[in-house]
Amino acid sequence: MIKLTRARTLSSALVIAGTAFAAASAANAQQASGTSFVENFDKLDKAFWYTSDGWNNGAHQNCTWSKSQAKVDGGSLNLSFAEGKSKDRSYLCGEIQTTKRYSYGVYEARLKAATGSGLNSAFFTYIGPADKKEHDEIDFEVLGKNTSEVQVNQYVKAKGGHEKLVPVGSKADDGFNDYAFVWEPGRLRYYLNGKLVQDVTDASKIPTSPQKIFLSLWGTDTLSDWMGRFSYTAPATMQIDRIAYTATGDKCQFPDSIACALN
Repeated sequence: MIKLTRARTLSSALVIAGTAFAAASAANAQQASGTSFVENFDKLDKAFWYTSDGWNNGAHQNCTWSKSQAKVDGGSLNLSFAEGKSKDRSYLCGEIQTTKRYSYGVYEARLKAATGSGLNSAFFTYIGPADKKEHDEIDFEVLGKNTSEVQVNQYVKAKGGHEKLVPVGSKADDGFNDYAFVWEPGRLRYYLNGKLVQDVTDASKIPTSPQKIFLSLWGTDTLSDWMGRFSYTAPATMQIDRIAYTATGDKCQFPDSIACALN
């Protein structure tokens, strides 16, 4: 009789938990307005992409976001870091972000990182206080001090600390590499050139809030332990050949997509 009561209690708890999780997932889906896409950067659609311009993300960043540093040329997006005075900064840098928010699915970018110690070439998703939401984030970051590695990480309600450095197999600034993550309820997988390099299954370490997609190149004078000692010698450029998002259940967006292999 006791075992049966416990079984019923557990069953009821699972039903309640499952219902709550489903309700939360449905709420998040409603907040996400972005749908599946593939962007080959034949042009920069201003209705789809917002170019960061005229500010920086804090004292740790030694450059000001500038639309002059985000240009489409020859079928690729070029985000640059260069000398240029703006407010209290002596350098300009480039970043774009989607105008819409995206939820569970497959996120992919084919890019060549910039060269230079103290620089950060990033492909990530983010939502936070500027959007009146708690800080959630999923990252790929190539740190200029060692471009033979890429760092993966995620933040949940402003809590990070899940960093992992993954060997690229070559220099990430020597050529293009494919970075992808598959974001699902209760699971987050990171891929590098089609190979699974990190598999997170602890739900407490996985974001749930719909986020915007970002591509950015920036520098620092202060985070030298993390990104390397900053030393400017010449303009640097991060090149993005393609970026894509495939919503859960949708057809893959291009033939070599991770989403094709998973379907």
